[in-house]
Amino acid sequence: MSMTINKTSSQYDSAISVCKDIFLKKMKDYGTAWRILRTSSITDQLFIKAQRIRNIEDKGTQKINEDITSEYIGIINYSIIGLIQLGLKNDERMELPADEVSKLFDKYSKEAKSLMENKNHDYGEAWRDMRLSSLTDLILMKLLRIKQIEDNKGETLISEGVDANFHDMINYGVFSLIKLNE
Repeated sequence: MSMTINKTSSQYDSAISVCKDIFLKKMKDYGTAWRILRTSSITDQLFIKAQRIRNIEDKGTQKINEDITSEYIGIINYSIIGLIQLGLKNDERMELPADEVSKLFDKYSKEAKSLMENKNHDYGEAWRDMRLSSLTDLILMKLLRIKQIEDNKGETLISEGVDANFHDMINYGVFSLIKLNE
């Protein structure tokens, strides 16, 4: 079992490295224009990406020549943007320095990995036996949960908050990238 856990940790780091590379390159091109986005807009952007994946899975074909790998990367990166935005809620700066954003990316991706390691301990890497389509559905479910929390003005009675759902989507996105590469 520990061999698989070590393999997962290494695969996780590799997937996050690819995501961060793309994230930082896009930041060089666009700056931190995403700072204008409200949480609801980030949620909708994530929903569009997850819905496209599901449509491709259901139809078995696609018309845009961009594979679902890039959509999963987008889900991971937008989830990290969501966490950054939540963390900087009272910070009105539109443009953030690249080194600060890089550190924030690392902070939130490490939090997500720590959560994944704890859940993998308890669930025994069950995600490896799941279908890719189930991971897509779980991402969509998390997005619907976030939308409901947003509609409730951020209030929950006993449920986790928006941040926990962003962390879970990062992990489902990473699991999906691992499965696509295997």
